[in-house]
Amino acid sequence: MDDRYTLRRATTDDADTLSALATRTFVETFGHLYPPEDLQAFLDEAYPAERQRVILAHPDYAVWLLECDGVAVGHAAAGPCGLPHPQVRPGDGELKRLYLLKEHQGNGWGGRLFEATLAWLERDGPRTLWIGVWSENFGAQRFYGRHGFEKAGEYEFPVGRVRDREFILRRTP
Repeated sequence: MDDRYTLRRATTDDADTLSALATRTFVETFGHLYPPEDLQAFLDEAYPAERQRVILAHPDYAVWLLECDGVAVGHAAAGPCGLPHPQVRPGDGELKRLYLLKEHQGNGWGGRLFEATLAWLERDGPRTLWIGVWSENFGAQRFYGRHGFEKAGEYEFPVGRVRDREFILRRTP
């Protein structure tokens, strides 16, 4: 593994960094799919620094930053499951975000980020885990499938006025 990379748990001091990185990775990955006004409305709601600070301060949530030479290039977030599925139970966990900048993908660090997040989610023992993934993100679906996640449902994910078809994936202990 490349020793320029480090993985660490984010703190409230990282709110501005996380806000900028989350915005950049979402735009890089999905920005081309949306009208500019819808994309901006989503970004303004989902990724402002104040919202990231609240998440980072909450004891039920955890965020990791992947850094290359001290610069944040990837992140993952986890917490209680908030997906709209009738079988979600209290105590279930969710991988809420997992993004790396494109130029930092394919070197194994995305997998390490994923493993760190799952280890945190299962720190008190195995439990049901959930992930929401865009229906057209086949690479992510294959990746999660290799880790035991299976499709359990669908829902609409709003990005401004656009509604994306999302798959709900689940892994049971």
